[in-house]
Amino acid sequence: MRKVILLFFIMCSLTSTSQNLQLHYDLGSDRKYFTSTIEMFKPDKLGSTFFFIDMDYGSNGVKGVSMAYWEIARVFKTEKMPIGIHAEFDGGFGAYNTGDINHAYEINNAGLLGIDYSLTASDFSKGISFKVLYKYISGKHDASYQFATVWFYHFWKQRMTFSGFADFWREDFDFNFDGNVDAEYVFLAEPQLWYHINDHFSFGGEVEFSNNFGGHYGHWVRPTVALKWTF
Repeated sequence: MRKVILLFFIMCSLTSTSQNLQLHYDLGSDRKYFTSTIEMFKPDKLGSTFFFIDMDYGSNGVKGVSMAYWEIARVFKTEKMPIGIHAEFDGGFGAYNTGDINHAYEINNAGLLGIDYSLTASDFSKGISFKVLYKYISGKHDASYQFATVWFYHFWKQRMTFSGFADFWREDFDFNFDGNVDAEYVFLAEPQLWYHINDHFSFGGEVEFSNNFGGHYGHWVRPTVALKWTF
Protein backbone atom coordinates (compact mmCIF):
# COMPACT_ATOMS: atom_id res chain seq x y z
CA MET A 1 0.00 0.00 0.00
CA ARG A 2 2.81 2.30 -0.68
CA LYS A 3 5.47 3.64 -3.15
CA VAL A 4 3.64 2.65 -6.33
CA ILE A 5 2.62 6.14 -7.39
CA LEU A 6 6.21 7.38 -6.95
CA LEU A 7 7.75 5.63 -9.93
CA PHE A 8 4.88 6.42 -12.29
CA PHE A 9 5.08 10.15 -11.78
CA ILE A 10 8.87 10.25 -11.91
CA MET A 11 8.72 8.51 -15.28
CA CYS A 12 6.05 10.80 -16.65
CA SER A 13 7.97 13.88 -15.44
CA LEU A 14 4.86 15.63 -14.21
CA THR A 15 5.15 19.12 -12.81
CA SER A 16 2.26 19.18 -10.33
CA THR A 17 1.53 17.59 -6.97
CA SER A 18 -0.36 14.30 -7.02
CA GLN A 19 -2.18 12.70 -4.11
CA ASN A 20 -4.34 9.64 -3.62
CA LEU A 21 -6.23 8.00 -0.78
CA GLN A 22 -6.65 4.22 -0.57
CA LEU A 23 -8.85 2.12 1.69
CA HIS A 24 -7.97 -1.60 1.89
CA TYR A 25 -9.80 -4.41 3.66
CA ASP A 26 -7.29 -7.09 4.57
CA LEU A 27 -8.51 -10.63 3.94
CA GLY A 28 -5.51 -12.30 5.60
CA SER A 29 -6.46 -15.05 8.07
CA ASP A 30 -4.71 -13.20 10.90
CA ARG A 31 -6.06 -9.75 10.00
CA LYS A 32 -9.63 -8.93 8.85
CA TYR A 33 -9.32 -5.17 9.34
CA PHE A 34 -9.15 -1.93 7.34
CA THR A 35 -6.02 0.00 6.39
CA SER A 36 -5.99 3.50 4.92
CA THR A 37 -3.11 4.90 2.89
CA ILE A 38 -2.53 8.52 1.88
CA GLU A 39 0.20 9.21 -0.67
CA MET A 40 1.69 12.44 -2.01
CA PHE A 41 4.22 13.01 -4.76
CA LYS A 42 5.71 16.34 -5.84
CA PRO A 43 8.41 16.72 -8.52
CA ASP A 44 10.65 19.74 -8.97
CA LYS A 45 13.76 20.73 -10.93
CA LEU A 46 16.07 18.88 -8.54
CA GLY A 47 14.16 15.62 -8.24
CA SER A 48 11.05 14.67 -6.32
CA THR A 49 9.56 14.24 -2.85
CA PHE A 50 7.26 11.37 -1.90
CA PHE A 51 5.54 10.30 1.31
CA PHE A 52 2.82 7.96 2.46
CA ILE A 53 1.04 7.28 5.75
CA ASP A 54 -0.51 3.91 6.57
CA MET A 55 -3.05 3.46 9.38
CA ASP A 56 -4.57 0.19 10.57
CA TYR A 57 -7.95 0.16 12.28
CA GLY A 58 -9.07 -2.42 14.82
CA SER A 59 -6.14 -4.84 14.80
CA ASN A 60 -4.69 -6.55 17.89
CA GLY A 61 -7.92 -6.05 19.84
CA VAL A 62 -7.60 -2.25 19.76
CA LYS A 63 -10.57 -0.06 18.87
CA GLY A 64 -9.80 2.76 16.45
CA VAL A 65 -6.32 3.40 15.06
CA SER A 66 -4.11 0.47 16.06
CA MET A 67 -1.00 1.25 13.96
CA ALA A 68 0.42 4.31 12.21
CA TYR A 69 3.44 4.22 9.93
CA TRP A 70 4.94 6.85 7.68
CA GLU A 71 7.66 6.98 5.09
CA ILE A 72 9.13 10.04 3.38
CA ALA A 73 11.64 9.85 0.53
CA ARG A 74 13.55 12.37 -1.53
CA VAL A 75 15.20 11.57 -4.87
CA PHE A 76 17.80 14.11 -6.02
CA LYS A 77 18.13 13.94 -9.80
CA THR A 78 18.47 16.38 -12.69
CA GLU A 79 18.00 15.68 -16.41
CA LYS A 80 21.75 15.24 -16.85
CA MET A 81 22.11 12.67 -14.05
CA PRO A 82 21.74 9.03 -15.16
CA ILE A 83 21.29 7.87 -11.56
CA GLY A 84 19.37 9.57 -8.77
CA ILE A 85 20.33 9.89 -5.10
CA HIS A 86 17.69 8.43 -2.80
CA ALA A 87 17.28 9.54 0.85
CA GLU A 88 14.49 8.18 3.07
CA PHE A 89 13.13 8.11 6.63
CA ASP A 90 10.69 5.50 8.01
CA GLY A 91 8.99 5.28 11.40
CA GLY A 92 5.80 4.62 13.31
CA PHE A 93 4.10 3.08 16.31
CA GLY A 94 1.33 0.68 17.17
CA ALA A 95 -0.87 -0.63 19.97
CA TYR A 96 -2.24 -3.95 21.20
CA ASN A 97 -4.77 -4.92 23.85
CA THR A 98 -4.37 -7.42 26.69
CA GLY A 99 -7.66 -7.67 28.49
CA ASP A 100 -8.69 -4.17 29.51
CA ILE A 101 -5.26 -2.58 28.99
CA ASN A 102 -3.85 -1.06 25.79
CA HIS A 103 -0.10 -1.19 25.27
CA ALA A 104 2.01 0.75 22.78
CA TYR A 105 5.07 -0.27 20.83
CA GLU A 106 7.55 1.55 18.58
CA ILE A 107 8.35 0.66 14.99
CA ASN A 108 12.10 1.22 14.84
CA ASN A 109 13.02 4.40 13.00
CA ALA A 110 15.09 3.78 9.89
CA GLY A 111 17.19 6.04 7.68
CA LEU A 112 18.19 5.03 4.14
CA LEU A 113 20.59 6.50 1.61
CA GLY A 114 21.62 5.19 -1.78
CA ILE A 115 21.10 5.22 -5.54
CA ASP A 116 18.03 4.97 -7.76
CA TYR A 117 18.08 3.84 -11.41
CA SER A 118 14.93 3.84 -13.54
CA LEU A 119 13.83 2.55 -16.94
CA THR A 120 10.63 3.38 -18.78
CA ALA A 121 8.95 2.79 -22.15
CA SER A 122 8.87 5.71 -24.60
CA ASP A 123 5.05 5.87 -24.35
CA PHE A 124 5.16 5.69 -20.52
CA SER A 125 3.01 2.55 -20.56
CA LYS A 126 5.43 0.67 -18.30
CA GLY A 127 8.51 1.23 -16.21
CA ILE A 128 10.67 -0.10 -13.43
CA SER A 129 13.04 1.37 -10.85
CA PHE A 130 15.90 -0.25 -8.90
CA LYS A 131 17.34 1.02 -5.62
CA VAL A 132 20.46 0.01 -3.68
CA LEU A 133 20.41 1.55 -0.21
CA TYR A 134 22.43 1.78 2.99
CA LYS A 135 20.03 1.34 5.93
CA TYR A 136 20.34 2.51 9.55
CA ILE A 137 17.80 0.91 11.91
CA SER A 138 17.50 2.63 15.29
CA GLY A 139 18.23 0.29 18.18
CA LYS A 140 19.29 -2.56 15.87
CA HIS A 141 21.80 -1.85 13.12
CA ASP A 142 24.07 1.11 12.51
CA ALA A 143 24.95 -0.34 9.11
CA SER A 144 22.56 -2.53 7.16
CA TYR A 145 21.29 -2.56 3.57
CA GLN A 146 18.16 -2.75 1.47
CA PHE A 147 17.44 -3.61 -2.17
CA ALA A 148 14.19 -2.37 -3.68
CA THR A 149 12.33 -2.32 -6.96
CA VAL A 150 9.15 -0.52 -8.02
CA TRP A 151 7.21 -1.11 -11.24
CA PHE A 152 4.07 -0.14 -13.17
CA TYR A 153 2.33 -1.40 -16.30
CA HIS A 154 -0.74 0.26 -17.86
CA PHE A 155 -2.85 -1.87 -20.19
CA TRP A 156 -6.33 -2.32 -21.65
CA LYS A 157 -6.36 1.23 -23.06
CA GLN A 158 -5.06 2.64 -19.75
CA ARG A 159 -8.12 1.33 -17.88
CA MET A 160 -6.03 -1.05 -15.77
CA THR A 161 -2.71 -0.78 -13.96
CA PHE A 162 -0.49 -3.53 -12.58
CA SER A 163 1.99 -1.98 -10.16
CA GLY A 164 3.85 -2.69 -6.99
CA PHE A 165 7.14 -2.91 -5.14
CA ALA A 166 9.47 -5.49 -3.61
CA ASP A 167 11.96 -4.87 -0.78
CA PHE A 168 14.66 -7.09 0.69
CA TRP A 169 16.70 -5.96 3.67
CA ARG A 170 18.92 -7.12 6.54
CA GLU A 171 17.39 -6.93 10.03
CA ASP A 172 17.70 -9.19 13.10
CA PHE A 173 14.55 -10.47 14.84
CA ASP A 174 14.05 -12.29 18.13
CA PHE A 175 10.52 -13.63 17.67
CA ASN A 176 10.67 -15.81 20.80
CA PHE A 177 12.05 -13.03 23.05
CA ASP A 178 14.70 -15.41 24.36
CA GLY A 179 17.73 -13.34 23.43
CA ASN A 180 18.52 -15.33 20.30
CA VAL A 181 18.26 -14.14 16.70
CA ASP A 182 15.53 -16.15 14.92
CA ALA A 183 15.74 -14.40 11.54
CA GLU A 184 18.18 -12.05 9.84
CA TYR A 185 16.46 -11.06 6.59
CA VAL A 186 13.11 -9.57 5.59
CA PHE A 187 11.29 -9.74 2.28
CA LEU A 188 8.17 -7.75 1.44
CA ALA A 189 6.37 -7.45 -1.91
CA GLU A 190 2.99 -5.85 -2.61
CA PRO A 191 1.80 -6.18 -6.22
CA GLN A 192 -1.38 -4.22 -6.91
CA LEU A 193 -4.02 -4.42 -9.64
CA TRP A 194 -6.36 -1.46 -10.27
CA TYR A 195 -9.29 -0.85 -12.59
CA HIS A 196 -9.81 2.88 -13.27
CA ILE A 197 -13.46 3.84 -13.54
CA ASN A 198 -12.45 7.45 -14.32
CA ASP A 199 -9.57 9.85 -13.63
CA HIS A 200 -10.32 9.87 -9.90
CA PHE A 201 -11.96 6.61 -8.80
CA SER A 202 -10.41 3.12 -8.98
CA PHE A 203 -11.02 -0.24 -7.39
CA GLY A 204 -8.79 -3.28 -7.06
CA GLY A 205 -6.48 -4.63 -4.40
CA GLU A 206 -3.11 -6.07 -3.60
CA VAL A 207 -1.46 -9.22 -2.32
CA GLU A 208 1.20 -8.92 0.36
CA PHE A 209 3.94 -11.55 0.10
CA SER A 210 6.23 -11.39 3.12
CA ASN A 211 8.87 -13.26 5.04
CA ASN A 212 9.75 -12.28 8.64
CA PHE A 213 7.85 -9.01 8.30
CA GLY A 214 5.81 -7.09 10.87
CA GLY A 215 6.63 -9.32 13.80
CA HIS A 216 5.51 -12.50 12.00
CA TYR A 217 8.00 -15.30 11.50
CA GLY A 218 8.14 -17.12 8.17
CA HIS A 219 6.23 -16.77 4.93
CA TRP A 220 2.83 -15.06 4.72
CA VAL A 221 0.41 -14.29 1.89
CA ARG A 222 -2.28 -11.68 2.62
CA PRO A 223 -4.66 -10.34 -0.07
CA THR A 224 -6.79 -7.19 0.15
CA VAL A 225 -9.69 -5.57 -1.69
CA ALA A 226 -9.46 -1.82 -2.06
CA LEU A 227 -10.84 1.48 -3.32
CA LYS A 228 -8.70 4.44 -4.40
CA TRP A 229 -9.48 8.11 -4.92
CA THR A 230 -6.93 10.21 -6.81
CA PHE A 231 -7.22 13.92 -6.08
